[in-house]
Amino acid sequence: MDLMKYFSWYLITINIVAFMMYGIDKEKAKRGAWRIPESTLIGVALLGGGFGAWAGMKTFHHKTRKKKFSVGVPLILVVEYGLLAWLMAGVK
Repeated sequence: MDLMKYFSWYLITINIVAFMMYGIDKEKAKRGAWRIPESTLIGVALLGGGFGAWAGMKTFHHKTRKKKFSVGVPLILVVEYGLLAWLMAGVK
């Protein structure tokens, strides 16, 4: 398996994890239970899970009122897509 296949699997996995983390945190918020730290939620987006984080925010209506999420996660997503496009342009 070449490097791009591993990278693709990584991105799929990290985005599923990010999506699930936002869903889990929303459920915990509803129950008043222990929460996933905001730094962890942003961190998973920074590690390549920008799309999963954004989809989780939209699907679960979670963290949509906080600026660091409503602006930060879409910004992370745009940067990640830009980097991905740049990387793919260099692959021959």
